[in-house]
Amino acid sequence: MARNTQASDFTTGSTAAINTILAEEANRIGSDVHQRMMHTSPWIDLVKKSTFPEGMGYQLTTLIYDRSLPTSDADGDSVGISWNSVAALQSGSNTFDTSVLDQPLVDTADNVQAANGSGSDARNYVNFGKQLKKYSIERAIIESPRINVDDLRYAAHRQEQLRAVIESLAESTRHSWAERYRDEYDRLVDNTVICRADATKTQFLKDNEGVTTDALGAAGGDLDGGSATKVKNQISNAVLDKIYFQMIRKGAANDAYGRENGRPVFALVCSSEASNTLIKESGFRDDIRYNNAMVGELVKPLGVERSFRGFYHLIDDLAPRYTDGSDGAITRVEPYTVTNGIATVNDNYDSAEYEVAYVLHPSVYESQIPAPFGGSNGITFNPVDYSGEFKWTNILSESTNPDGTIGFFRGILAAASKPIKTELGYAVIFKRDDTTASTV
Repeated sequence: MARNTQASDFTTGSTAAINTILAEEANRIGSDVHQRMMHTSPWIDLVKKSTFPEGMGYQLTTLIYDRSLPTSDADGDSVGISWNSVAALQSGSNTFDTSVLDQPLVDTADNVQAANGSGSDARNYVNFGKQLKKYSIERAIIESPRINVDDLRYAAHRQEQLRAVIESLAESTRHSWAERYRDEYDRLVDNTVICRADATKTQFLKDNEGVTTDALGAAGGDLDGGSATKVKNQISNAVLDKIYFQMIRKGAANDAYGRENGRPVFALVCSSEASNTLIKESGFRDDIRYNNAMVGELVKPLGVERSFRGFYHLIDDLAPRYTDGSDGAITRVEPYTVTNGIATVNDNYDSAEYEVAYVLHPSVYESQIPAPFGGSNGITFNPVDYSGEFKWTNILSESTNPDGTIGFFRGILAAASKPIKTELGYAVIFKRDDTTASTV
């Protein structure tokens, strides 16, 4: 039987009917979440997703082959190959004699013999570097407050109240996934860029996979320590230019989000303020004024109309921000404060000194979500949708719910982050309240 896609009749007065309607509405939250998530966040739209493999445990390992170049030595230390003559000379050089007219051509040729190919000079080598990366599945459970369906029978504007509950759950799931994808990208990227304009200029840290910006900031030394490492200046196009050229050399162009004039276009996820800073930076405004190139199909639904200097600016107005702590380290400032579960805008977020932007590449990692599992070998379970589908749950209890009139919405989120080409991802940390553009 096809599911009724019409809006449920919240005007029904009986307790049993309301309980049934809540169960039906719970089934709609999954699709509602999907619709609300589409084309709203670059993290939700652009992070690759797949299914977590079944029957292989909670922790998996992925095998990554490093980039390789041919070398002329077996140890793999001399880049390039040696070219050797196919034939070996058997007589001395014999050239044209310009003093003699009508010199016979036969006299200009040397007798040759095919080389035997023996010895190390005839061979070149390609060494394959491999590394194993572990990843595991994690989950989070979201529950609504307990709802007494008897109370709903007599509630004023019952229909509006229930719809508000459904929308709140959908928004909570959307927010949770966006935060998850951003935090995992921050953790897995291999490159951290600290914007500065002093004598040592911008610092490019590598081999940072597995270290979050929060962890670096709490440690102090890499972000807010001495003068050589402190985050001092604003994000700049010069910094992004250097990142762009590094990505080209790393092979990131193969999975770029678009192309313009044969050049790849990558994605920069940043706040509206950071995007405006880059576009309005002195000497670069005309770059966007005269750019009418077509936008890549993957980023077009996000409202992107043009690129700027090799990047699509994808707006994330909840980008991570930080402020100085009393101990010299930087601490995270959330865009909202929560009291008794009620979220309000955090004014300190607007005044926070530091911010993080990300160069997003689709090959950095993949989010794997378990498929619903209903059992096997004659044993059945209630299948769970781990993407955030809510179910109306009404559990009988002799002491707390003897009549089955109290229930709640419950959703389970689960995912594993599979690292792939983490060297293609960048986290750029800058001082957003500074007017000096960082240099490289």
